[in-house]
Amino acid sequence: MNTASHPLGPTRRALLMGNFVIGCGVMVVAGTLNDMAASLQVSVAVAGQLIAIAAVVMGVGAPLLAVWVSGWDRRRLLVAALVWYGLGHALSALMPDYGTLWPVRALTMLAAAVFTPQAAAAIGHMAAPAERGRSITTVFLGWALASVLGMPLNAWVGETYGWRVAMGGVAVLALVTAAVVYRSMPAGIQPPGLSLRAWRGVIANPVLMAMVGVTALAGAGQFTVFSYFAPYFRDVMQATPAELALVFGWFGLFGLAGNLALSRQVDRMGAHRAVAWLLALILVSLALWPMARSVGAMLLVLVPWGLGCMASNSAQQARLGHVAPLLAPALMALNTSAIYLGQAVGAAGGGWLVSHGDYGHLHWVGLLLVGAALALSLWAARACARGAVLPAPH
Repeated sequence: MNTASHPLGPTRRALLMGNFVIGCGVMVVAGTLNDMAASLQVSVAVAGQLIAIAAVVMGVGAPLLAVWVSGWDRRRLLVAALVWYGLGHALSALMPDYGTLWPVRALTMLAAAVFTPQAAAAIGHMAAPAERGRSITTVFLGWALASVLGMPLNAWVGETYGWRVAMGGVAVLALVTAAVVYRSMPAGIQPPGLSLRAWRGVIANPVLMAMVGVTALAGAGQFTVFSYFAPYFRDVMQATPAELALVFGWFGLFGLAGNLALSRQVDRMGAHRAVAWLLALILVSLALWPMARSVGAMLLVLVPWGLGCMASNSAQQARLGHVAPLLAPALMALNTSAIYLGQAVGAAGGGWLVSHGDYGHLHWVGLLLVGAALALSLWAARACARGAVLPAPH
């Protein structure tokens, strides 16, 4: 299909809304963890494994499903993913216990594994080269908005009305957004599929794999702590439901600010340097973590982390696209997997600590993992400066 005559703005906004819904659904467990654990009569650590389960499904599913759906019309695919997501959340809200909830949650997250990378591929395919970067960045802002608006709203609804109501809200929003995407996006959008040669080019290159490893380590370090914000602030900081919602909103607000600042400065700074600075900001917050003895003090400690959190992933994507543009389809899919699998490892490791009542070491584990990510990132940057990244095969 020739998309030149089709206005890009409505599709861009619809896919931004889709990522907002996907982000709200992914974050709903972290925001409602306290009520979910109490309602299902399991420990916070066990309930928190729903975060790890979802991350594994998304991490494994993103590249595998990308190959399977490569020939699908993107409007049909993205609408189907949102409908699946909505029905999955509705069914999750009805599950009576943890044993029935976790498999439904896992199946629901297949939709998230499809929607976000395929929405980016679709809008990139539709946009003219001069608008491609802006279009993809705009679509990804849906995740930042989910952190600013969706996460605190989930936390407030979960603490006030219960996690089932929060799940139901995501379900309704997903079904409404499916209709918006159907009305806004043209039919016939089919980006090129991923070739076996592209996958081989990524996996065989140690520098590119090191960069993907940076994503995984940074995600694991952050989610060791972030997955358990809700119980930490309730049990350790004695935060009220309103204060917990404020924490999530505050964190998300600075996440959005960091992403917006990055989009304006990354070309001037260079992606390698941007990744290093953003990971360093996260390290500052984790190092200062034990010094905060009140919710107000913790809000200040969270500022550097918020600025670096989502922006570091965006900078990683920019870096990968810059150093190996011809390998981008496979590289982006693998990096998406690294994001989710890192989150899974972090949630699982943090859950083990929480199950032993050890909130005090969460930030130290996070600090170690993010520090390792920074060290690996600096090594990869030096390797690139020496010309160690192999050219893509033709």
